[in-house]
Amino acid sequence: MVPLSFVGEDWWLTRSGALFRPRASALLVADLHLEKASFFATYGQMLPPYDSRETLGRLADAIRETGAIRVFCLGDSFHDDEGFARMEPHAAGMLEALTRATDWVWITGNHDAHGAPAGIGSVVEEAEDAGIVLRHRATPGETRPELSGHFHPRLRVRIRERNIRRPCAVIAHGADGPNRMILPAFGALTGGMDAGDPAIVSAMQPARSIDAVLPARGQLARFPLWRATN
Repeated sequence: MVPLSFVGEDWWLTRSGALFRPRASALLVADLHLEKASFFATYGQMLPPYDSRETLGRLADAIRETGAIRVFCLGDSFHDDEGFARMEPHAAGMLEALTRATDWVWITGNHDAHGAPAGIGSVVEEAEDAGIVLRHRATPGETRPELSGHFHPRLRVRIRERNIRRPCAVIAHGADGPNRMILPAFGALTGGMDAGDPAIVSAMQPARSIDAVLPARGQLARFPLWRATN
């Protein structure tokens, strides 16, 4: 984990892309896309059917690493509304154990608009946690502190003649410092969008500057993406 300053607080960003808020003992993850492989299998594209196990295993590791007692999933937790019904018993058991052990909140996204299975955590369209709006997709024009997902941001850099792409968080800075963030996709079977894509920059307005951040060698690496011209 690496330390990260956001809305005047100290947070931690894990290598797996989870964000931990010590003040609330809360772990935030975005875009798990559970059962994506089984979704594609129904259309004849056969992928190894273990993405949910891998994703939930990484999530369990993040909970143990941080000691989180609350978990917020920022939308698209399932790849589609029938995802939970397709889960094989081992993955379903992992999910049920995690949701029993923590205070679990599902925020709905565009892939899972009808929410999670009944009785496993609580389901909301949006939430607010100690002054920070938690939603699936960043809302252009939002001036309150905000955490979201949806875009699966990835940073592309060239190092030693090699192009390297890594999941990253995107942070917008307002007049009082960093106040809005898009988390990287946490799921094991997710693609990504270039962190500097105009769709991401537009979603994070208004802002004075926008950066991509990711853990690197035990520190937080920061890469400028956009700067206001006036």
